Amino acid sequence: MLICATCAVERDEPTPGLCPICTDERQYVPEDGQRWLTLDELTQAGQQISLKENEQGLIGIRTEPKVGIGQTAKLLVTPAGSLLWDPVGYVDDSAVKAVLEQGPVLAIAASHPHMFGVQVEWSRRLGGVPVLVAEADQRWLGRDDPNITTWSGSKTIAEGLALHQTGGHFPGSAVAHWAAGADGRGVLLTGDSVFPNPDRRSIAFMRSYPNHLPLSGAVALRIAAQLGELKFDRIYGNFNNVIASGAKAVLHDSAQRHAAWARGDFDHLT
Repeated sequence: MLICATCAVERDEPTPGLCPICTDERQYVPEDGQRWLTLDELTQAGQQISLKENEQGLIGIRTEPKVGIGQTAKLLVTPAGSLLWDPVGYVDDSAVKAVLEQGPVLAIAASHPHMFGVQVEWSRRLGGVPVLVAEADQRWLGRDDPNITTWSGSKTIAEGLALHQTGGHFPGSAVAHWAAGADGRGVLLTGDSVFPNPDRRSIAFMRSYPNHLPLSGAVALRIAAQLGELKFDRIYGNFNNVIASGAKAVLHDSAQRHAAWARGDFDHLT
């Protein structure tokens, strides 16, 4: 198993020439070229994983130093078991032990292909946990495994915990909805289709962040309308970027703003 140094998505050997995910217009191959890593190389270099509680029942998982894009995975713990969301591009025995100490893992899922990480490796080390992949994004898988299951539309993981396909950044882009989060007000775990901005009071809707390709105003409005049917007050992005409260209103207002700029409503300001 090989890991792309730029996006940290696993791929079966033999080594492909270039990472297909990174040659896509949403990502990039670095100027100094394609590099492939192995788990053994990372371990020998002193790679580590840290866990930090975001709120009760939600634990952030990071690689130190970062591997690939460097997302913060989330372990969402419910009475029935947990969901590993946006798995990072590295795993070791200590990380597996820490995750299993929180109870059984029900499933692994990613918000979109950039966040696949080493999801199959996580699954195998956790005892064959199901890896849920949106059917619309199945072609981006770099490693096959019997534990991979495709889904579309919505997928219930446990009571009060479900995946919802929004599309946008990728056709299969998804969010996880946790009804009991934020003290019962509800939490969304999102990826790049719904991205909390550094100002912590607005959200971006982009096809590509590194290459600055926006989604259309119509898509932003569609996503906001779909998610507006869910009960939530807080959004966690995939880099621990958070809208701590009032997130439903922020999502609605941000989509309206995005669409207005795309229409040219504010061209007089440019």
